[in-house]
Amino acid sequence: MGIDLEKGGRIKKRNRTAPKSENPYLLLLVKLYRFLARRTNSSFNKTVLKRLYMSRNNQPPLGLGRLVKLSRKNADKIIVVVGKVLNDERLYHVPKMTVCCLKISDSARARIQKAGGEVLTFDQLALRSPKGSNCMLLRGPKHAREVYKHFAGVAVEGHVKPYVRNKERKLERARGRRPSRGFKRKPKKV
Repeated sequence: MGIDLEKGGRIKKRNRTAPKSENPYLLLLVKLYRFLARRTNSSFNKTVLKRLYMSRNNQPPLGLGRLVKLSRKNADKIIVVVGKVLNDERLYHVPKMTVCCLKISDSARARIQKAGGEVLTFDQLALRSPKGSNCMLLRGPKHAREVYKHFAGVAVEGHVKPYVRNKERKLERARGRRPSRGFKRKPKKV
């Protein structure tokens, strides 16, 4: 009995070839950018298409403060985010800028438009810049979710947060944590 090559037989890491979502607007965008990726030799369109396929967890939101900080040197470019743009209350001044994103919060849209900027959709971007020229592709911090603190390769300074019921006296404060409870493990030097 052989292996089903259609299902992804010998491929070690199978990438998505279409989004899992059944959102008709997203499927239309995929159709458009699949056409652009095929007909133009632009790597921008291929990257946007790949990010449109991604799951919601791999499309992390980007705050307005980080957006302004990253785009400060490229004020004239169109900022493209395949994901959601959220407002940042800590940000005092929003400069004039053009942003293209899948979703945007109402408060972030209002602040960008009040500053004289504009918010584009991806089909408007395809008409304005079909090859992705004068565009700056950004994305949110992928490992900002709380769950990544539990993963060894991503955790800060090798400290992996354990999955525990709670950190009470008898559980995570017992042996190995305090000298009064048998011994205290010394931290590893990195």
